[in-house]
Amino acid sequence: MICKIELSQTDGITITVINDDAKITQTAKFNGTSIVHTCKGESDTSTITQTCDSITVKCKNYTVDAETINCTSSLNTRHQAKGTFTASSTGNSTYSSAADMTISTANKLDMNCTDFDSAAKNSTKITALTTTVNGDQKVNVTASQLALSAQAQASLDGATVKVAAQTTMDVEGLTTTVKGQMTNIQGSLIKLG
Repeated sequence: MICKIELSQTDGITITVINDDAKITQTAKFNGTSIVHTCKGESDTSTITQTCDSITVKCKNYTVDAETINCTSSLNTRHQAKGTFTASSTGNSTYSSAADMTISTANKLDMNCTDFDSAAKNSTKITALTTTVNGDQKVNVTASQLALSAQAQASLDGATVKVAAQTTMDVEGLTTTVKGQMTNIQGSLIKLG
C-alpha cells in the first residue's frame, strides 16, 4: 500500500492511496475551486466532484440505504433512465401536483388494480381510434342527461333488450323498421299514421 500527500501552491492538495494488489488507486484533490474524489480500479472508475454550487457523482452503481429519505428541490427535479425505471412501495403511494400532470408513453400503458376510482371536478374525456369498455358482469352508465351518438352506425345488441322511459319516448328515422317473429304493440291509446 502506497500513500502520498502532495502540496502545491497552484494545484492545492492531492491525497493518493495506491493498492497494487487489488489494482485500485484512490485520490482526493483539493484545488481551491473543487474537491474531486476518484476511485479507479482495473476496469471501472467512480468520481465525486464538489464545487460551491454542485455535487456530481459518476459511477457504475449508486446505492442509498436509509431508514427515511427526503429529497426537496426549490426549482425542478428530473429523473431519467436510459434503461428500465422502477418505483415500488410496500405501503401506500401518492403522486400529486399543484398544477397539471402528464403521463405519456410511446407504446402501451397498463394499469392494474383490485378497484379503480377516477373522479374529475369538471370534465372527463377519453379519445382513441377504438375504445372498448368491458364489464365481465355488469356495466352501469348513469347521468342526469345521457347522449349517445355515432357518425356512421350505432348498434345495440343483446340477448334481451329493454328500453323504458318514465314519461315520453320518441323513436324517429327516415326509415324506421320494427320487426320480430312476434311483435306486440300495446297501450291505452295507440295512434298510427
